[in-house]
Amino acid sequence: MNKTDLIAAIANDTSLSKADAARALDAALDNLSRALAGGDTVQLIGFGTFSVTSRPERTGRNPSTGQPLTIKASKAPKFTAGKALKDVVNGVAQQA
Repeated sequence: MNKTDLIAAIANDTSLSKADAARALDAALDNLSRALAGGDTVQLIGFGTFSVTSRPERTGRNPSTGQPLTIKASKAPKFTAGKALKDVVNGVAQQA
C-alpha cells in the first residue's frame, strides 16, 4: 500500500473526499514529524509508539577504498509496535 492507496482507503472508510483525506493524512504526518523533531515521543494506544533514538559517533570504512572514516553522531526515528497491532499482524482474534 502506498500513500495514494492509503488516502483512498481513508476516504472510503470515513466518507471524506480524497482531497480532505489527503489533507488529514498530511496534517497527521506533519504533526508527528514536528513532535519527533522536537524530541517528543508520540504514543498511539493500540497502534504503537514513535520516538527518537541517538546514534553515537562511530568509526566506519569507505567501501571503495577501505580507508577508515568517522560517521557523525545522529538521531534516528524509531517505531515500536503496540500489542493490538502485533495481534492484528499475527492474526490473533480480537476479544469483544
